[in-house]
Amino acid sequence: MPPASPPPRGLAWSARPRHTGRVAVDAVDVVVAGCGPAGACAALGLARGGARVVVVDPGQFPRDKACGDLIGPLGLQRLAELGVEVPGERLPGEIMVLGPSGRELLLPFSASPEYPPYMLASPRKALDAALREAALEAGAEPVIGRVAGLTRDARGRHEALLGDGRRIRCQSVVGADGAMSRVATDSGLVRSSRVLWGFALRCYVDAPVEFPYIVFWEPRPWRALPGYGWLFPGPDGRANVGLGVGVRDQRARAAVVGKLLPDFVADLRSSGLLPPSARAPLVEGSRRGGWIRVGLAGTTPARGRVLLAGDAAALVNPLQGEGMAEAILSGSDAATAILTAPDQAADHYRRAIADRHGRFLPAAGAVHAAMLTRPGAISAAGRLLTAPLFGAAVASGWSVYWNDLLAAAPRSRRRLTAAGLAAAARLSTRRSDVRRDALAGLAPTPEGLPGSTTLVAEASSSSAGARDAVAAAAGS
Repeated sequence: MPPASPPPRGLAWSARPRHTGRVAVDAVDVVVAGCGPAGACAALGLARGGARVVVVDPGQFPRDKACGDLIGPLGLQRLAELGVEVPGERLPGEIMVLGPSGRELLLPFSASPEYPPYMLASPRKALDAALREAALEAGAEPVIGRVAGLTRDARGRHEALLGDGRRIRCQSVVGADGAMSRVATDSGLVRSSRVLWGFALRCYVDAPVEFPYIVFWEPRPWRALPGYGWLFPGPDGRANVGLGVGVRDQRARAAVVGKLLPDFVADLRSSGLLPPSARAPLVEGSRRGGWIRVGLAGTTPARGRVLLAGDAAALVNPLQGEGMAEAILSGSDAATAILTAPDQAADHYRRAIADRHGRFLPAAGAVHAAMLTRPGAISAAGRLLTAPLFGAAVASGWSVYWNDLLAAAPRSRRRLTAAGLAAAARLSTRRSDVRRDALAGLAPTPEGLPGSTTLVAEASSSSAGARDAVAAAAGS
């Protein structure tokens, strides 16, 4: 691993603690809430940079999470830059899309020679444990617990309140505690009426799968699921099967996912993607459900010395539900912002998010929101995109756009196609409140950084029922 960088000039970091497994003193430089990919990458970068960082997570590792278990080329590239190796099985850098009419379309996932030409199937048990271990080896200190609240004194210092009553004083906080982030809500960084909610349910099936599939699925003809299904290679010769849906603010609708999952598995059997033996009951105990917030909607990624990363910042692709690369990237970007300029970390971080995702996520979120109430339009789009002539013509460009890889794509026909799709999305959503709200969350504070990007300048001119829906979907 690369050596730890010295602290930035003018920044007095605390002395490095020994690994005691608990907080040795009551003050640290940074508290990271959550030790998933976003939190672990933030803690890793901060510890290597000389900060004393505590990472708080309630889980006992290794632990499982609802996920498709695939890491794409963008996330793999950043992990390589961090010098972190994670276990998993390499898959070709392409994925098959199955349309509502039964037609298939092959999508390449790598947009540039600088990215690995493959994906990695890495179960969250293994991935999260590997990233956490890298952070701890770099000097991050683990605390088992949950950040239940934040306070701030008159001098701007924060105090993280843990669920068991412990308190940890710190200069900065990284909220990487997922879509239900307590850090985000306590810091006023989420506008609940503007959030675009989604829900995903995953299980394992005792059947080997060699190639990853995304399925535009119709529970009824021409009434498409407001999301998609997936069938990915999983661990130990099993298949990772799941459904993800957008529900906007109607979170109780997520309960239907659990009822639909057996029907989806049955359709995969009838299409020949799973063998006849693959049927419910599925692998015992493998059902995992989780909320996601997408497209930066209703979220300000940072303010003051509080930064949000990964799902907590709604950094999830609204069109295909991926948040792994965004989590890895945003975690390390948050660390860089804090190490570079702690007093201006929020503006540095929002600018990094805007430069990386601002031309895609807000417009894609607006497209997502507009399609949710139009199942017939979703069905039509799925048929069009997998139609023989049209699909073949746009596949590579659609993949570049759909996976938010346009910035790295070399000049080519597929880049031109992707740029056309991106421009069409921005043009069609120019008056969307969803898009405007997401852009507003990226705008710098008046006293913040000069020279903002064009899109930032443009931005400037849960309930008990929800918890019941999770339980119903995961347990039905």
